Amino acid sequence: MQTSKILAALLALGFNYPSWSQSTGHIGHGGNASESGCIRAKVSRIKPEHLSTVTPGTEFSFAASGSNGPGHIHVSIKQQPIPITVEDKDTFYLVKGKLPADIKNATVRVSVTLKAKFEKCSAEEGWLLKVSE
Repeated sequence: MQTSKILAALLALGFNYPSWSQSTGHIGHGGNASESGCIRAKVSRIKPEHLSTVTPGTEFSFAASGSNGPGHIHVSIKQQPIPITVEDKDTFYLVKGKLPADIKNATVRVSVTLKAKFEKCSAEEGWLLKVSE
């Protein structure tokens, strides 16, 4: 009887301490993408700009930063990979490509995938272009 009262008192005290009752190891206490250990990949300096009207075969370019390297930058239009050239500019990569010549009278999304060192820091971005004849 005495032992059960002591055990009940210890359990009650144990669950009253937030650090004991709510923390179960390392679950849920990790960092997020905004911490200094994560450099979020991003696309900037987009040319031609979002919703611009262009002709088939028009060249596009953008700056990619935070990527894990040129081999980790992928561009697609209508879910088809687009050949690109990547130029290292020290603090970012200048990426260039051309719209397919067979796309006419359509609005297309230039989809960009940038893989970073950590998956949570990777990015999937894009912009729309109106392709005329």
